[in-house]
Amino acid sequence: MEDVTEQPEAEPPQRGDSAKTSRCSLIIPSRSPARVFTSMGVLLSVWLCNREDSSPLSSSSAFPPLAVPKSSRLAVTLNSFPVAPADGRSHWSPVHRSPHFLLSACKQEATRSPVELSSDGVRAEMGVKSGLHVWELLWSPNDRGSHAVIGVSRQSCPLQASGYNVLIGRDSQSWGWELKTNQLWHAGKSPGTYPRTRRRRHSEAVEGFRIRSSTSSHTKVALTTLSIPERILLVLDADAGTLGFVVDGSFLDVAFKDLPLGVELFPAVSSVRGGAIIRLRYLNGATRDPPALMALCGLSIRQFLGQKRQTEMDKLPLPPCLQHYLLSTN
Repeated sequence: MEDVTEQPEAEPPQRGDSAKTSRCSLIIPSRSPARVFTSMGVLLSVWLCNREDSSPLSSSSAFPPLAVPKSSRLAVTLNSFPVAPADGRSHWSPVHRSPHFLLSACKQEATRSPVELSSDGVRAEMGVKSGLHVWELLWSPNDRGSHAVIGVSRQSCPLQASGYNVLIGRDSQSWGWELKTNQLWHAGKSPGTYPRTRRRRHSEAVEGFRIRSSTSSHTKVALTTLSIPERILLVLDADAGTLGFVVDGSFLDVAFKDLPLGVELFPAVSSVRGGAIIRLRYLNGATRDPPALMALCGLSIRQFLGQKRQTEMDKLPLPPCLQHYLLSTN
């Protein structure tokens, strides 16, 4: 095998003053093919995280300034082609639900009946015990009202209670994010709001979330709640015991950690709003193993092209089989 130092075209694109350092870091021994590809995979994973962290922020969304870099495992999963919509992991459970939640024939849509003084929940039909998994939840902000919660639960989580309450996160069997107040809930307590981290890279966007009012010699600073859009991705890493969310393409960090390992966990929602409609779809998942080098390379190419040039992959100077792979996994 030729030495890697003789293949400069294999390096990821570099920008700014970091190009020289990154180029030197790619000079690695090539005596063993397995060692070469493992090292390349590790370096490419690091490069992907660094590139994402330094990419320009979108001014059309409030969430990029709050994002944290995705792991290579999550980035590849999010950029993989979704599984078929009819996958069983996209179904709400017809058994584990409040009687006030009605399901569509395809079991992907749950609608809460207009019932007063009742908190109602529904969970997915299939749960997971291991791996990294991503579900898509569609819930219009106009149909949420108060106490609109999404999260995960164990099999024994109660899914109906009298009055208006946060149901997912009310006991030790569930973990929830209340969308109106941005509060996290578990075991009937709120450990704080989510997302927690406010990055300073985009100062104007961050300052846009602050309300300043002066009273005499003191200045009060209050953080407003974020308006959560219709589409939310739920990210459950059953291997690490963590739960997080992706909004507007931005991973907002881990919301909950120390979830029980080896226990089946289910996506779940609760609502008190009559007519609320929540759609569920399982997008993709990954095992505990690190991503394949091919998947990392494909991801780096797509990130380099950017969202607006994703349809121009057929113009790249690549063999047809590689172009087909990039298009099929986009």
